Amino acid sequence: MNVYVETYGCTANKSDAALIKGVLHRNGYNIVETVENADTIVVLTCTVIDTTEQRMLSRLKNLKKTGKKIVVSGCMASVQVDKVKTVLPDAQFLPPQYPYHIAEVLDKKETTCFVEKNKTLFPRYYDDIIAPISIAEGCMFSCSYCITSLARGRLRSYPINEIKKTVQQALKQGCKEIQLTAQDTSSYGLDIRSNLGDLLNSICMINDDDFRIRVGMMNPCTCLKKLDSIIQGFNDSKIYKFLHLPVQSGDDEILSKMNRKYTVDDFHKIIQRFRERYPDVSISTDIIVGFPTETDEQFQHTIDLLKNVKPDIVNITRYSARPFTKAKTMKGRISTDVVKERSKKLTKLCNKISKKNNLKYINREYTVLITKRGKNNTIMGRMENYKPVVIPERNIELGSFINVKIIDATSTYLVGSII
Repeated sequence: MNVYVETYGCTANKSDAALIKGVLHRNGYNIVETVENADTIVVLTCTVIDTTEQRMLSRLKNLKKTGKKIVVSGCMASVQVDKVKTVLPDAQFLPPQYPYHIAEVLDKKETTCFVEKNKTLFPRYYDDIIAPISIAEGCMFSCSYCITSLARGRLRSYPINEIKKTVQQALKQGCKEIQLTAQDTSSYGLDIRSNLGDLLNSICMINDDDFRIRVGMMNPCTCLKKLDSIIQGFNDSKIYKFLHLPVQSGDDEILSKMNRKYTVDDFHKIIQRFRERYPDVSISTDIIVGFPTETDEQFQHTIDLLKNVKPDIVNITRYSARPFTKAKTMKGRISTDVVKERSKKLTKLCNKISKKNNLKYINREYTVLITKRGKNNTIMGRMENYKPVVIPERNIELGSFINVKIIDATSTYLVGSII
């Protein structure tokens, strides 16, 4: 049977997709690259905001027209089964906790009995040099706006030795960039008497200098509690000096309503400590614009925070009321026009900050890992701090490490010339 796997959303979904492909490959299924060549289609869905949900439903409607068997996985297969059935009544479902059951779902007509297992015990199939690997499932928090924690459940960390084996398997398949992912990587190990720092140290002991590690997003609450060990864990040259620390708002009252369990000052402390240890660390954060009751003054606090911290990347999301969340029932909804205007203002500010941050790299020299091919005969790589570098050269193998000089910069990427 030919199976096409289509993936949307977060790195955790991409990790699950690699697992699904690995299990299918082991069971004799043929992984194909197009819908047209498939007998069965597996879709890993995302439902983080309303517009994403609508895009997923539209895509499922279009896939239904193919007349092919469709398996829906990802978060919608956990929390929005009924909604999916309105557009795809014959769909089969594979919740995100159980991607390794894909063969049973395809082999059997009756309902599969799902049993949760350690995802690191299953094979992976990578068709890229980038390997997303989940280090934990679920989350220990209940942010008032978040549907993902409802879809993936409570925190379950995987053993360090099993994660290390999964990384080694990815390296054997030719992967060069390991993306460690979880809903909150700094929560890793809190349920098994371990921690992220120990995990990073263990992975970095792999006798292979020819790869890089990107650590996924951290909740400031848990990051602050484990800050010393996390900062030390980032010390190895294999680890990108890249910190994804979603703050969501620059106002403490809004953070409290979001149930985020930290303050703006806590966020500042983490950034300061990381920059003291790693001066060129890239800072990425997330902002939710227009959370219920957010006043102009509270929004200004977010602007002030960004002007002060000057993050390299800001992922701006307009608040979206998600089903089954506490925030959905909150009063004080902000008008669409106000939210749009605030979003535009933030975007303009963040682009200006990012451009200024990137200009400082011009005329410096760096080692870059080539990760993908770009447009117009270019390639793209990542610096030691995960900054993207576009290079006007085509004939370089993916996975290569090359030395470049930065010759130009935009708000989103640098331009490099091979030395």
